[in-house]
Amino acid sequence: MWQKSTMGQRSGGTIYHIFPAAVVCCAALLLSAALLYLYLDSVFQMNEQLVYPQVGCVPRHFKIARMKNCTTWLQCSHIRAEVRKLKLIGHGAVKKVYVAEWRRQRVALSELSSLDYVEDFRHGLSMLQALQGMHVVQLMGFCFEDHILVTEYHPHGSLLNLEDVFEQYQQKNTWPIRLRLAIDYVSILYYLHNSPAGRRVMCDSNSLEKTLSQFLLTNDFYLVVNDLDALPEVNLSRGLMVKCGQRELTGDFVAPEQLWPFRNTGKPFSDSLMPEYDEKTDIWKIPDVTQFIMGRVPGGDLVHFHLFQVHKECKKIDPKLRPSALDVLKVYKSVYSAMVRDNSGIRDIL
Repeated sequence: MWQKSTMGQRSGGTIYHIFPAAVVCCAALLLSAALLYLYLDSVFQMNEQLVYPQVGCVPRHFKIARMKNCTTWLQCSHIRAEVRKLKLIGHGAVKKVYVAEWRRQRVALSELSSLDYVEDFRHGLSMLQALQGMHVVQLMGFCFEDHILVTEYHPHGSLLNLEDVFEQYQQKNTWPIRLRLAIDYVSILYYLHNSPAGRRVMCDSNSLEKTLSQFLLTNDFYLVVNDLDALPEVNLSRGLMVKCGQRELTGDFVAPEQLWPFRNTGKPFSDSLMPEYDEKTDIWKIPDVTQFIMGRVPGGDLVHFHLFQVHKECKKIDPKLRPSALDVLKVYKSVYSAMVRDNSGIRDIL
């Protein structure tokens, strides 16, 4: 009896030594998984200052590339003396854009194309001044007299070049990076719809190509909005709505409320009879822009599957039934976090 009991004690002693080790190992695995889960779940819930690169300059100052300290915006005298045009890289109705050099650094110099568009140019400059932040291209200075402004230069260019850039940086061509760019795009819309300068609508977005040209791809693969020449304000309390231009808009890319409502009756377009609208026109365009950003990357189909419902809501004919930019942004971030968790194998561990 005693021997049996002793054997039982010895057996129990062996288990006693092994069991805590197993518990510790399992606990460590569970803790690691839980910490990773919490980290990934909070990646896009944290303050965006932890997610996006920050310049960290006080208002009316800038810092680019190799600069150690912030400096005040360049004025006319500085631009005339220190900024040298190198090459024309873009030309629109409002601006000509050049790669230029300032103190041995590449910058972008924009100058007015025609005096007919001086008000658009000044509006774009005023928006750049008012909206400086992580989502907007960095303003370096301007000269009202010469109708010139200088901004940070991003060699990858606009979103129109996205596929060409990924051809050069194939290791970056993954669904997480592409989805993060889509999140940047929706984040910019959310910022513009809730900006320090009021609720702003992207009116220079009457086609996919025109919309893509408004955004620049940074060297570290983030997006910033660049062209703010057509950014009217919506203020429902003051009865302020918008119309994007004075000409008739056509095509499936623009929102239904931007189309001439009497087009099927044969009645000719009249700007005075064209109804106004609000920022929900930007929401209508989100699925098309995201479709372009995601491309044909492996894993992209699963992203589209998870975004199907919110994209369906973005395409509601009645703009009042469409989600806000914040609603869309929350879904995008949730999908990103969930897919990253799944691809990390956390569920298998748990």
